[in-house]
Amino acid sequence: MNFSTQTSHALHEDHRAILDLLGRAEQALVRAPRGDGARTPDLMKLMAALGRSLEHDIDRHFGFEERELFVRLSEAGDGGIVALLFEEHEAIRAVAQELLPLTRAAAAGTLDGAGWDALKRDALEMVERQVAHIQKEEMALLPMLDDLLDDETDRQLAFDYAAS
Repeated sequence: MNFSTQTSHALHEDHRAILDLLGRAEQALVRAPRGDGARTPDLMKLMAALGRSLEHDIDRHFGFEERELFVRLSEAGDGGIVALLFEEHEAIRAVAQELLPLTRAAAAGTLDGAGWDALKRDALEMVERQVAHIQKEEMALLPMLDDLLDDETDRQLAFDYAAS
């Protein structure tokens, strides 16, 4: 998609990176054998990357949207989409909270068979929630920003996001 604001473009690029990571994680976990057999160096490395994303990217991305964008959208009369996206942020954070310790244990090689099963279940739920959420943002939030933000505000927001 082509967006006219720097802020929309930055968020879009984050979405692409997250979707790529989630897609790789989903494919690897679906193909992995059940239990301890899932413990391969490549999968452990991928789970470490997923854990880093859960730990840093979700808070950074969601926090920026909530602090900087949702307020502006609500003030412009788009409170309905803001409420929906915020609700989804909370649901994704809840899954991330359960998934993060599992990804850390998987990366460290300390996850047992039941843990791998829980990791797979939670990671696939994360994929489902994140993909649906990103689709909403790509189709609704980002185009709204193109209409909402003036050039100066856009530059400042894009700078702030890059610096966070």
